[in-house]
Amino acid sequence: MSTWLVTGGAGYIGTHVVRVLLAQGYEVVVLDDLSTGRADRIPSATPFVHCSLQDEAAVATALREHQVDGVVHLAAKKAAGESVLQPLRYYRENVDGMLSLLAAMHQAKVGRLVYSSSAAVYGTPASNPIDEDFALVPDSPYGETKVIGEWLSRDAGIATGLSWVALRYFNVAGAGDPSLGDTSVNNLIPMVFQALQRGQAPQIFGDDYPTPDGTCIRDYIHVQDLADAHAAAVAFCTGNQAAEVLNVGRGVGSSVLEVMAMISEVLQRDIGAVVTARRPGDPPASTAATARIEEVLGWRAQRDLRDMVTSAWLAWQAQLA
Repeated sequence: MSTWLVTGGAGYIGTHVVRVLLAQGYEVVVLDDLSTGRADRIPSATPFVHCSLQDEAAVATALREHQVDGVVHLAAKKAAGESVLQPLRYYRENVDGMLSLLAAMHQAKVGRLVYSSSAAVYGTPASNPIDEDFALVPDSPYGETKVIGEWLSRDAGIATGLSWVALRYFNVAGAGDPSLGDTSVNNLIPMVFQALQRGQAPQIFGDDYPTPDGTCIRDYIHVQDLADAHAAAVAFCTGNQAAEVLNVGRGVGSSVLEVMAMISEVLQRDIGAVVTARRPGDPPASTAATARIEEVLGWRAQRDLRDMVTSAWLAWQAQLA
């Protein structure tokens, strides 16, 4: 079996991807600067490289020393709102990091890449569901950096023969194991849990959107399904000369009110959410067209919103224990 380096492999999504690849028999190396990742989530026997992606020499050395065949590139800053306030930081981390990685891969003759992109590349879509041929009009510097990452993958493929797949994630939630929960305060479900922990009312940012119940609609994808999609992309990159951009979602929209209702149901109490002002940059609705990933990778999401909320709650409780 081949060896894959996972950048950001100590993070929320990365730890799930690492475990799926290991379970499928791949050799895995984790590279992470631990700015948000956690070393205690890296499986004990897994080689770990503690460095910044921008240290091109260190990345190239790691690729050569571990005889890496391909890279799953997850390491990036990912908060859209924060990127509006700190655009230069996002370009430095996400774009410079991608440039450094691709240069190191070229040096080390590593020719396969699975790139973590985002539905943020679409911005506010003209209609839903969104397919991969929609215009890329991101609403934030974060989304812009993800578009640039796709361009860099494409151009490296043309110039060097890189085999690559870019996965455009929609809204990731849940946990594959109670020890691997999402600790980000930028994602809706952990934000609700954090508010409840503090004795505060969870917030709904606006209820006057042009949607059936007035709140924003998003396509939520279980992190374990997302990890399985990465493994399918790794296999596809290995067996094909790939140049693919694929949505990763369920093709099902859930409104903020529906998510709040599901949390109340799982927790068996009314969580008492309150409506506050809209946040800037939130599109009314964003759901994925999933036909292409089903056709190309043979992948389809298996878990629903209840699975996401239930597993996320178990993980939240576990981290408080």
